[in-house]
Amino acid sequence: MQGLNVFLALAAIPVGALMVWRGLLYMSQRKRARLRNQTIATSLVDIINRNVGIYSLLPDELKNELHGHINVFLAEKQFVGCEGLEISDEIKVTVASLACILLLNRQATYFPGFTSVLVYPESYVATEVSFDGHVETHRKIRRAGESWHRGPVVLSWKDVMSGAANIGNGYNVVLHEFAHKLDEENNGTNGSPVLQKREHYEEWAKVLGKEYESLESRVARGQNRVLHEYGLTSPPEFFAVATESFFEKPVAMRARLPDLYGQLQTYYRLDPASWSKT
Repeated sequence: MQGLNVFLALAAIPVGALMVWRGLLYMSQRKRARLRNQTIATSLVDIINRNVGIYSLLPDELKNELHGHINVFLAEKQFVGCEGLEISDEIKVTVASLACILLLNRQATYFPGFTSVLVYPESYVATEVSFDGHVETHRKIRRAGESWHRGPVVLSWKDVMSGAANIGNGYNVVLHEFAHKLDEENNGTNGSPVLQKREHYEEWAKVLGKEYESLESRVARGQNRVLHEYGLTSPPEFFAVATESFFEKPVAMRARLPDLYGQLQTYYRLDPASWSKT
């Protein structure tokens, strides 16, 4: 009988843990739903209108959805000022609004796996490590942003503001770095985020692989227009750069790179070319 009791106790542990996990998940979902239903402060909407150019293009229903996502993002993510930068509501809501544009019109996961956003006043110096066989090289470079795997997003506030205001130039550091966070959700960062259906992955790889090669060719000919050549760095960077242009140069991408636009439209479940004439 004692052995049976021990067995039952051990068997109950996974069930109990599962029940706790389900309970926490349910509470988290309820909290998020409550936050999404809360009215966002007028002062924050004023900041978004002033700082985020793409916001004016959103249909009203997407603006309302974005407000709810911003409430959740601000409740779950911690902002840390670096090099003396004092974190303000303006910094938080500008970053949150741009990041949450990537969550519109689909099941929002709110970028799991990290909680901190580090913000520098302007571009900052970071150490880049490269390898040539067994030779490890370290060099200092200036950056506008980066996304650490299972770690924080790092941003330059000056570059955030520049990218947010200058819609249409294809450069937006927040969209870029949070695209990396979406990519990261699919078992590592490899340029392939979590797609809706398993059969989509083959077409995604085929189209993005073709467009990567096309970008390489256009850059070599000096005829590149839609995607920044930084996308040639790696497949993850290609996806992040393509995301920037999808939201910032949607009409041009749809016209010049229709297959790539179609893949991103299916993934993001949005049609930004219908919002804008950019």
